[in-house]
Amino acid sequence: MDPAYLGLLGLAQSFLTANTNSSDGSRSAGIVPAIKCLGAITRLVPPPPPHIQARTHLQLASILYHETKNKDLAKQHCQQAFQSQTVQGVDDVRFESASLLADIIIEEVDTGVYHQPLSHNRQPPSYNDAKQILLKALEGSQSSAYWHCRLLFQLANIHAAEKDYNSAVSFLGAGDDFAHMAGAYYARMFFLLSKAMLYLLERKFAEANPILHQTGPLIENWVQHNAHQKETVAKQQKEYLQMFFLVLQVCYYLMVGQVKSVKTVLKQLQQSIQTITAPGWPSDEEMLAMSQHPADAFQWLSKDHLCILVYLVTVMHSMQAGYMDKAQKYTDKAIAQIEKLRTANFDNHPILSSFHVLLLEHTVQCRLVTGNKGGAVQEVGRLTRLFQTSAPKLLVRHRAQLHTMLGLYAMSMNCMEQAENQLNAALRTSQERELWTFANLNLAIVYVRTRREADFMALLDRISPDRLPSQSHSLQAAAYYIQGLQAFFAAKYNDAKRYLRETLKMANAEDLNRLTSCSLVLLGHIFLSLGNSRESMNMVTPAMQLASKIPDVHVQLWASSILKDLYRMMGDRAREAEGVETHNSYSQGLLKDHFFANQLPEHNLILWTDGPLPAITSSSTSNTGASMSQQI
Repeated sequence: MDPAYLGLLGLAQSFLTANTNSSDGSRSAGIVPAIKCLGAITRLVPPPPPHIQARTHLQLASILYHETKNKDLAKQHCQQAFQSQTVQGVDDVRFESASLLADIIIEEVDTGVYHQPLSHNRQPPSYNDAKQILLKALEGSQSSAYWHCRLLFQLANIHAAEKDYNSAVSFLGAGDDFAHMAGAYYARMFFLLSKAMLYLLERKFAEANPILHQTGPLIENWVQHNAHQKETVAKQQKEYLQMFFLVLQVCYYLMVGQVKSVKTVLKQLQQSIQTITAPGWPSDEEMLAMSQHPADAFQWLSKDHLCILVYLVTVMHSMQAGYMDKAQKYTDKAIAQIEKLRTANFDNHPILSSFHVLLLEHTVQCRLVTGNKGGAVQEVGRLTRLFQTSAPKLLVRHRAQLHTMLGLYAMSMNCMEQAENQLNAALRTSQERELWTFANLNLAIVYVRTRREADFMALLDRISPDRLPSQSHSLQAAAYYIQGLQAFFAAKYNDAKRYLRETLKMANAEDLNRLTSCSLVLLGHIFLSLGNSRESMNMVTPAMQLASKIPDVHVQLWASSILKDLYRMMGDRAREAEGVETHNSYSQGLLKDHFFANQLPEHNLILWTDGPLPAITSSSTSNTGASMSQQI
């Protein structure tokens, strides 16, 4: 072999290795000289053999793509490596270059930044281009189990991103069959669990549940059924599979609004994340290296990303159950972890932005419930700035949620016209049945509060509990509450009581504390209107206690208003005076926060319904104030 080639390759490797082993773990100082050495190999005279050229182009492409911002040059080298179709002995180069080239194209499509100039007859790259490259590589990859599985995963991922779930499931099914035949049982579990995940995304619970029933026992008995592996490796694999499985179970329960049912599974998930983050647990790289079968060298998510995901589902559960302090606590922890990964580990994986968006969306709702409108709209401002600094695809995916957040905020500010506009914008841009239902339910509240009976009745088919398009237990309970609220405003008290008792039955069954407190205080108001002070007190007292536990300032204000009236009717002057003071305290805090929020530059976002996001001046985060709203 040419000594010049060996010398340049050795130099390149030494530059990369020396920096990898440096005290800060950085390779940046050695990147440029390593690239120069590898580039020199491609210009040797006479040129190196074709298989060396192909491998060198792939090395250059990988370093340029992962370690520099020179994506266009990375793409050029990757294309040259991929074109080595007729070169003998470089199958792994062809598969890896196809995989990397597909990643580069997907990034171009998602960001709208193209790494090669477009001409009048040259179309911008598309998802279809990436799929064709992967399919071409897939044709001859059966002899390489790892790359065959990886290419199938990539193809499924692209189809899922296009919401072509049938094709995605088809590729995962092919992976399941191949991994089973190849004896790559760990990879096979990832294919099966990924299929279940896609079915859950589509709300196809009937298709997801059999897979979960199939994989549960396989995971439980993983160590016994994989005796050919070292016991420690089998136990570690089991823990990762268990986490994937538990995340799917938690998401299923939250999707169907079964907040109480999920508690045991969520606790198991939290214990699992503590296990894999404990000292002595192998790193992600070590886990991959332990795989006995080459096709088993996969992981669903990195350890760091799994930590954030567990925080996120904990926040989602706390929000649905009505534990706002806990939701905020874990939101803060998760966002701090995201910032740490971005700054200290230079982790720019797109999934972090998606996690960040979901956490901020929950923070907005949390602040609205706890009576902090100013803080809520500032979080909306942070959300818009995240969209403006991220790939355009992120806003496309979350635009409907952003309009929904702005609609809830506008409701809390009694800006009903803007709230209606935002919720209608969410309905126009939403492709998710659950969000569509959630927006319609809140739009119904807008119509009730503005006494628009005809508009409410026109919406009735979409929000009636027995015809609700959602399968969520919590949304169905909310639909009964809204029927009760509308009947109360129409002074149809018997109908209102019937609907609210149904809400209470459903809310108590799954520990939906916010709906329970809202229903109790509304029942208390109904009994007060009927002159039944005893029953009113029986409803309002637990409502106040539960609202204080959440805490839900809106229900606390409402309940304190009723309590002071009840004490006056009972002739209890001392408690009446105490009730008046409590009510005034809540009221003054709400008014102060209302004024504060109205002065913030982010407040003007409620006027935006179309076009690009408006630029807004950042305001400092504050927890001052409180808010008054009645949203679900």
